[in-house]
Amino acid sequence: MSSSAPSPATWLRGSRRPAWLSDPKVLRAEVLAGLVVALALIPEAISFSVIAGVDPAIGLFASFTMAVTIAIVGGRPAMISAATGAVALVIAPLNREHGFGYLVAAVILAGVFQMVLGALGVAKLMRFVPRSVMVGFVNSLAILIFMAQVPEMTDVPWPVYPLIATGLTLMVLFPKVTKVIPAPLVSIVILTVITVAAGIAVPTVGDKGELPSSLPVPGLPDVPFTLDTLTTIAPYALAMALVGLMESLMTAKLVDDITDTHSSKTRESVGQGIANIVTGFFGGMGGCAMIGQTMINVRVSGARTRLSTFLAGAFLMVLCVVFGPVVSDIPMAVLVAVMVMVSVGTFDWHSITPKTLKRMPAGEITVMLITVACVVATHNLAIGVVVGSITAMVVFAKRVAHLAEVTAVTDPDGTSVIYRVTGELFFASANDLVGRFDYAGDPDKVVIDLAAAHIWDASSVAALDAIETKYAQRGKTVRITGLNEPSARIHDTLSGELTGHH
Repeated sequence: MSSSAPSPATWLRGSRRPAWLSDPKVLRAEVLAGLVVALALIPEAISFSVIAGVDPAIGLFASFTMAVTIAIVGGRPAMISAATGAVALVIAPLNREHGFGYLVAAVILAGVFQMVLGALGVAKLMRFVPRSVMVGFVNSLAILIFMAQVPEMTDVPWPVYPLIATGLTLMVLFPKVTKVIPAPLVSIVILTVITVAAGIAVPTVGDKGELPSSLPVPGLPDVPFTLDTLTTIAPYALAMALVGLMESLMTAKLVDDITDTHSSKTRESVGQGIANIVTGFFGGMGGCAMIGQTMINVRVSGARTRLSTFLAGAFLMVLCVVFGPVVSDIPMAVLVAVMVMVSVGTFDWHSITPKTLKRMPAGEITVMLITVACVVATHNLAIGVVVGSITAMVVFAKRVAHLAEVTAVTDPDGTSVIYRVTGELFFASANDLVGRFDYAGDPDKVVIDLAAAHIWDASSVAALDAIETKYAQRGKTVRITGLNEPSARIHDTLSGELTGHH
């Protein structure tokens, strides 16, 4: 960015007059960014439609309504939301088993869940998702996207394979020439021209269903409005809501870091819900923030305002409605190549290098592998993240529990003993505490020095009470010293109150 260009802080300043209205440079950057993202969105939206098992028009509608709506109501300017692989993977089984009407109803309900979760402050819970779970989430998403391409590579005419290979080669080599035009777009154009000109018979986008020839029309989902319908769609809607929020909040944090600006995660969470409700009523498949497209918009194209997000959706519909017949001729092979590249680009390869694995604690690697295994086994990203986070908490509790140490020093005259306790006392470490004292052999006066310890919960207080009781049964007295203020508060409040008898 040149020194004369406005800083991100200036672009995002909350003035009533948008920066792109007063600065032609900002306007040009935003318009070009919107166009590039729209072009890059077409193949991905169609591919995600295929994953979800719906017509390409459904994914394209969703990308249009998601981008346009989130541009207005979202909390993170310049972030791109559209139909995504993560959401497609969650709702594909519902569409397959119950039909498209149920999918649309689930999208609307997911939007409602997101608005409620956003209002309840779910964004704050993101800090409890450990990095190892985040890495597992990203890696399993990459694996699922790749697995979704396998059916497109089996039982197909042989020219599909050289087309995929050529597409991958173009996408690897073209960025070395220029990054002005997205490599996936170049690959799509070249391979479409070759297949059409040479009359090569391979599956095309048109074979997947009709592209939209007009703008989407709002309507209600074609499902019976009964409790049975609600119980059918609710688990999918909740999974979609959680996955969508997780991916959106992760992406928002990434953009915050790149642009050195802050965004409202609560507003973004509620905004995602509104965008999905709007998308559902327009017959779209729902979506969330897209890490790849957002990087194209923010990092590659230098966009910083809501205008680029709005135009990405608007340009997408123009391209589909006006140039639909051309898009229909795109061979599926090149879209498979695009999604393989998305899969490769999404996977965190650094996380599995021997150097990283050697340095990483075994617990962290276990958490990452469990997250990936759960997601790949269930095809549900939300389940993987929840199981991974619980595993991480267990690993953490086990690790911290070992940090509680007890050392005893007996006075030379043998009349008293001082036990020094060091570390964090909570449910996992407190259970071992009771067995670390010599109740029968100790002298009559026992001092437990907790100056280097901290009491976190009722389990620790109960353990200290049990120790005092065991000494009292032998006619010995216990004095607890050195408590810091928070520990003293919880000890004074709960001591003697945790059992039925005193």
